[in-house]
Amino acid sequence: MSLINVTNLTFAYDGSYDNIFENVNFQIDTDWKLGFTGRNGRGKTTFLNLLLGKLEYSGYISANVTFEYFPFPVENKSNNTIDVISDIYPDYIHWQLMRELSLLKVSEDVLYRPFDSLSNGEQTKVLLATLFIKENSFLLIDEPTNHLDMKARKLVSDYLKSKSGFILVSHDRSFLDNCVDHILSINKTNIEIQKGNFSSWWENKSRQDHFELAENEKLRKDIKRLSDSAKRTGNWSHEVEKTKNGTRNSGSKVDKGYIGHKAAKMMKRSKAIEQRQHSAIQEKSKLLKNIESSESLEISQLAFHKNQLVELDHVSIYYGEKTVCSDLSFSIDQGERIALSGQNGSGKSSIIKLICGEDMNYTGNIRKDSQLKISYVSQDTSHLHGNLSDYAAECGIDESLFKSILRKLDFSRIQFDKDISSYSGGQKKKVLIAKSLSEQVHLHIWDEPLNFIDVISRMQIEDLLLEYSPTILFVEHDREFCLNVATKIVEL
Repeated sequence: MSLINVTNLTFAYDGSYDNIFENVNFQIDTDWKLGFTGRNGRGKTTFLNLLLGKLEYSGYISANVTFEYFPFPVENKSNNTIDVISDIYPDYIHWQLMRELSLLKVSEDVLYRPFDSLSNGEQTKVLLATLFIKENSFLLIDEPTNHLDMKARKLVSDYLKSKSGFILVSHDRSFLDNCVDHILSINKTNIEIQKGNFSSWWENKSRQDHFELAENEKLRKDIKRLSDSAKRTGNWSHEVEKTKNGTRNSGSKVDKGYIGHKAAKMMKRSKAIEQRQHSAIQEKSKLLKNIESSESLEISQLAFHKNQLVELDHVSIYYGEKTVCSDLSFSIDQGERIALSGQNGSGKSSIIKLICGEDMNYTGNIRKDSQLKISYVSQDTSHLHGNLSDYAAECGIDESLFKSILRKLDFSRIQFDKDISSYSGGQKKKVLIAKSLSEQVHLHIWDEPLNFIDVISRMQIEDLLLEYSPTILFVEHDREFCLNVATKIVEL
C-alpha cells in the first residue's frame, strides 16, 4: 500500500475564463478500486492527464506508482495483437497474459490476428489485460464501457472487481456498483472522496442535499423575520430619538434621561438583530454550493394518424455476403419505448438505419408510412463543429428551445460561445439529444445516446422518458437505464 497525494492542485487551460481545479487537496490509497464521477466538462479526463504529467499545473502530485492510461493509444493497429502487446509491455510473461485473457473470456487466437480486426470489445479486453499485468502500475481507466454490450460490461465489471489499484471513469451505475469500493466525485466547488460504491455515494449526496435545502429554507425564513424585526426596531428608535428633547414623561419636566435610555436600548437591540441576520446570511451562503441542478426536461411528440408506426416482417439484413441479422419481426406502436438488445455485431445499428430510410441490402418487409417523421440520434459525434446558433439554424430547430435544453443538461453560458468541436464527448452527445428533443416528430430513434453522458444527466433523460412516455426505439447498454425505461425489449 502507498499513497497518491494531491496538494494545492490548481489548473486552468490557456485562455480559459476560470480554473478547472483550484487548491484541491486529497489522498488516494493505491489499493483502492476508485470510481470517478462528475458532470460532463468538470475535468475528469483533465485530472487523469494531470496525473500522467501531460499538462502543466501548480501544486503537487506525489506518487510511488507508475500511472497507466486506458485506452492505451495503439499506433500500428494493423500489427498482430501479440506485437501490439509487446509494444505496450515488452517484458510481459505469456502465462500471466493468458490468465488475464481467460478471465475476460478472450481466446488465444486473437493474439495472432491484426489488432484492427478485433471488435471494439475485444480490443478493450486485450488492453485491460495487458495493463493489469504491468508491475507497480496504477491504472487510469477512462470510460471502458462505451464499446461494450451489456453482457461484456458485466464480464469486465466482474474482472475489475477482482483487481485493485485503479481509477475508473464511468457513468454506468450498475457497472460502478459492482466493482468499486470508493467514489471520487468532482462537485461544483470541490473534489471529495467517500468509501462505498456509487449507490451509497448517491444516497449520501441526496441526504446531504435535502439537509442543505431544508437548512436553506429555514435560514431564508429567519433572515426575513430578522430583517422585518430590525426594520421595526430601527424605525421606533429613530422616531423616539427625534422627540426626546420635547417629550415629557410626567408633569411639566422634560425627561431626557428616560427617553434617551429607552432609545439607546432599542438601538442596541436593533444592532444585535442585524448581527444575527448577518450571521444567518453568511451561514446560508455556505449551503447549496454542491447541489446539482437537474431541472426537468420536456418532450412533445406529434400525434400520428395510425397507432402502428413501423412494422418489420421477417427482415434479414446483409453486408455483402455476410448476414448481419435474420428473420426479425416486431412492430413499433404509439407510446412504446422499445429497447433493441443484443451483443455487438448483432445488427442493432443496421436495423435502426433501415428504419430511418438508409439504403440497406435486406429481405423481408418493412412497413412505414411516408408521412412518418423520425428524429435520429447517432452514435457518431465527429461531424459536430461550429457554434450552437449556426447548428440550430442548419437543423431547422428553435434556437432558444435548443439552448434551454442544454442549460438544463448543465451547459454553462460560456459553453455557448465555444466551437462544438472543442466540447467533451459527453457534451457533444448532449448536443445531439437536445437537437432531437427540439424536433417536431412522431418517433424518436436513439442509437447508444448515453455514451460519455454523466450519471445525473442520464437520470434526467430517464425521468423525461418515464414522465412523457414518447414513442422511442433505442439501443443502450446501460442496464439500469434499460430496466427502468423500456416497455418492450427486442432481443437479437
